[in-house]
Amino acid sequence: MRFHVSFAESLRQLQKSDDDFAVLFEHGSMKGIIFGPDEIDGQEPHIQDEIYLVMRGSGEFVLDDKIVTVGPGDFLFVPAGMEHQFQNFTPDLLLWVIFYGQDGGEKE
Repeated sequence: MRFHVSFAESLRQLQKSDDDFAVLFEHGSMKGIIFGPDEIDGQEPHIQDEIYLVMRGSGEFVLDDKIVTVGPGDFLFVPAGMEHQFQNFTPDLLLWVIFYGQDGGEKE
C-alpha cells in the first residue's frame, strides 16, 4: 500500500498531467490530489466532501456567498454538493485536495 508522496513527486505528477490536477493517492472512497488551477478555476460541485490545504500561493476562496483570503498553510472544508472556487489567485497557487465519503465518484 502506498502511504507516502513527496512534494517533489507530486509536482512531477502534476507536470505530466494534461489537467490542472493529478491524482496521487487512492484508498477506498478517499483520493489525494495535487491541484494547481489555471487562470480560471472552473470547478463544479462534487459529490464527495473535500478538504483543501494551501501549499503555496494565495488568493480568495468562495464557498456559496462567503469569500475568504487564503495563503500557505490554510485549511478549507467543502461539504459535498456546494458551489465553490478559487478566484483572484496568484499563478503559483498549489493545493493538496482530499476527497472522501460517498462512493468515491465526482460530478464532472
